[in-house]
Amino acid sequence: MTGNSAKPAIEIDEVWKAYSPDGAFVLRDVSLAIEARSFVALTGISGSGKTTLLKLINRLIEPSRGTVRVDGADVAATNPVLLRRRIGYVFQGVGLFPHLTVAENIAITPALLKWDKAAIAARVDELLDLMQLPRVLKARLPATLSGGQAQRVGLARALAARPGIVLMDEPFGAVDPITRDTLGRDYRALHDGLGLTTIMVSHDIVEAVLLADRIAVMDTGELVEYGATTDLLARPRHESVRRLMQMPLDQAERVGRLAGLS
Repeated sequence: MTGNSAKPAIEIDEVWKAYSPDGAFVLRDVSLAIEARSFVALTGISGSGKTTLLKLINRLIEPSRGTVRVDGADVAATNPVLLRRRIGYVFQGVGLFPHLTVAENIAITPALLKWDKAAIAARVDELLDLMQLPRVLKARLPATLSGGQAQRVGLARALAARPGIVLMDEPFGAVDPITRDTLGRDYRALHDGLGLTTIMVSHDIVEAVLLADRIAVMDTGELVEYGATTDLLARPRHESVRRLMQMPLDQAERVGRLAGLS
């Protein structure tokens, strides 16, 4: 499901992070290379460092030591505003601006990049169609949307400036299970169709297994294991990863028994 690249789209090299000079490290010596066009899930228990790692990629926070590269360039030497404008970000809980319309929310980054009005209007319509949202929603405020609609608008906003990389922090966690599954499937189709590189934080190992090409398992600030989803399911190297990856297999077996399929 992944493409090939001469070098990784994202490289995290021996990164450490503490939030104060005398504080405990929330990330410890993390190294990770993410291939272009791959879909990577960052998973692990709460407090394991997943969101911190995600925010280092677009310089929402800075590492205490180590290097982060995007498309081969050290992000520490890159203007953070310009960096963020070419990386899509989907916030936990959507994070739409409540005082802006749907169209205005989607148009934020293109407007900052000084696209002309006609190009912005065309892109908003294109993304509403891509997200399977009716164009009549353009003038609506976020408070009038359903949870699923708001999530789709958040995804549209992240994709508005045609980024090659999308970062997602628990993107589907605020909706019901059926909507969550539909959104996940639809986004995976967009990821493939647009040739994106996606990094998604998720507490839900079933979601990670079903959507991601590769999974990075974090535990207390350390990268415990990183590999192809199929490899982690079949041949995990660490006991904690084995227990984690066994969960969806056990759940599938229990559902099968309840349905009389096994």
